[in-house]
Amino acid sequence: MSQNKEQQHQINIELGEKEAEGIYSNLAIITHSPAEFVIDFTRVVPGVQKAKVLSRIITTPQHAKMLMKALKENIDKFESRFGEIKIEGQSGPQFGFISNDKGNEKIN
Repeated sequence: MSQNKEQQHQINIELGEKEAEGIYSNLAIITHSPAEFVIDFTRVVPGVQKAKVLSRIITTPQHAKMLMKALKENIDKFESRFGEIKIEGQSGPQFGFISNDKGNEKIN
């Protein structure tokens, strides 16, 4: 691919100061309809019965699948460099990532 074509596909992304700080989340609740995926990020603190949604991402099924593939690719790169990411103590449902299918059509 020529340098000219590569430059045409570049996007300048601005990262604001607040967004650059990031938000820590240890729980994501994922719901979907035939038209969109909704990912709510929250933080669960031991001893606290309530958690507030800190950020919500709404995206198309196609972009959700592209995100899944990009995450897999990056996890593979991370593990090849730093070793396997171990998920320990997961006897029941995976704490941290919950699929909420109530009232929604399940998409495989």
